[in-house]
Amino acid sequence: MIDIDSLADRGFTVVPGLIGPEQCRMLANLWPDKARFRSHVIMQRHGYGQGEYQYFTYPLPEPVEKLRQALYPELAQVANRWNEQLGSAKRFPVTLQAWLRQCHQGGQQRPTPLLLHYGPGDYNCLHRDLYGELVFPLQVTVLLSDPRRDFSGGEFMLVEQRPRMQSRGEVVPLALGDAVIFAVNQRPVKGSRGFHRTAMRHGVSSLRQGERFTLGIIFHDAA
Repeated sequence: MIDIDSLADRGFTVVPGLIGPEQCRMLANLWPDKARFRSHVIMQRHGYGQGEYQYFTYPLPEPVEKLRQALYPELAQVANRWNEQLGSAKRFPVTLQAWLRQCHQGGQQRPTPLLLHYGPGDYNCLHRDLYGELVFPLQVTVLLSDPRRDFSGGEFMLVEQRPRMQSRGEVVPLALGDAVIFAVNQRPVKGSRGFHRTAMRHGVSSLRQGERFTLGIIFHDAA
């Protein structure tokens, strides 16, 4: 399901149709249910861009919990390989429950999966989702709206800051239900002298019209 080679070569990969249209609608329709969320953020109040997002509270909605649990083990293998290539002794446990116990013991106890909502003119500045010292190096974004019908613009963007080189940008086209898996902060890149770190940030370009919902799945909890 996950293209490991693309993750290694480009720092991201797309999983087409990770969830179906009905589940996309169901998740997007959770937006007004305030009891499902622990926090509501208006981006422009903080200089993050323009738009809104809400962090889910525990227990997570069942589809979100299942996705988080199902995706983690294979991504943990990738994360451990990346750490090995970068000379780090850190290794992630094989189950999400074990990793979250480490987060909670380290004072990071607030859930981080979230719903994001964009309207005309909204955008998300380039950023990294770091919520404390404990960071899982991969995360997932799932498009819950149909770009053929629901909105235009609003492309998912990645920028890689390469050492001693100019930054490289990438626009990642997504269809309804597609997921993009990408590096949260840093990833290994092989050079002539072995592997080195390169930093990545992500964001969303301005929506021209319509309404765009996305689901974000982050595997470390927040302090």
